[in-house]
Amino acid sequence: MAEHTETLAEPLPADPLTVVREWLAQAQAAHIQPNPNSMVLATSSRDGRPSARVVLCKDIVPQPGYIVFYTNYLSAKGRQLKDNPRAAAVMHWDALHRQVRIEGPVVAAPEKDSEVYFAKRAWQSRVGAWASEQSEPIASRALLLQAVQDAARRFGAATPGSPGASDSLKINIPRPPHWGGYRLWAETVELWVEGAARIHDRARWQRHLRTAARGSFKADAWVATRLQP
Repeated sequence: MAEHTETLAEPLPADPLTVVREWLAQAQAAHIQPNPNSMVLATSSRDGRPSARVVLCKDIVPQPGYIVFYTNYLSAKGRQLKDNPRAAAVMHWDALHRQVRIEGPVVAAPEKDSEVYFAKRAWQSRVGAWASEQSEPIASRALLLQAVQDAARRFGAATPGSPGASDSLKINIPRPPHWGGYRLWAETVELWVEGAARIHDRARWQRHLRTAARGSFKADAWVATRLQP
């Protein structure tokens, strides 16, 4: 096996999120894992208790500088983000020897963005968004499946997974008011490239964000720093 020799550019790139977007595109093109846009998202409660889970990064917008994910606003992470609107995310492509860390404030995405994305989802997923009270207890699997069946019937759809249910079913299933997108505004970005003998290449970019219009920030220029591994 050829030795991995990649390093970060010298001098360091001015905009780290442009690199992150390029890395994600390369991971998707390489087909190295089922969900190359998966990322660990860490949030914490008002009293500082952290929790983490895997979500899908649906967009990377270098300018003005945020990443996008979607979820149920009433889920455990949604409740934590309401109480403490900051998060940290990690994307790791082991086969490409790369890792990304992003930290910063989180705001709800514009409703228009959430509407557009929800309409692109498979109809089964749209039914599921209505059926599941994400993170809430339920007495049995049977009750969950009944909720899915009830939600499908509400919109005149077949029960997802049932005989005859079509993947191409054209039916209007609107977005639930409790479901939508978030923007994680990058305040700190760290890029990591695996190195021989564990002498990895690592750098951190930081910038100051100032609150602007609702759901937006004005950002100072990125300041890059190389880090020891």
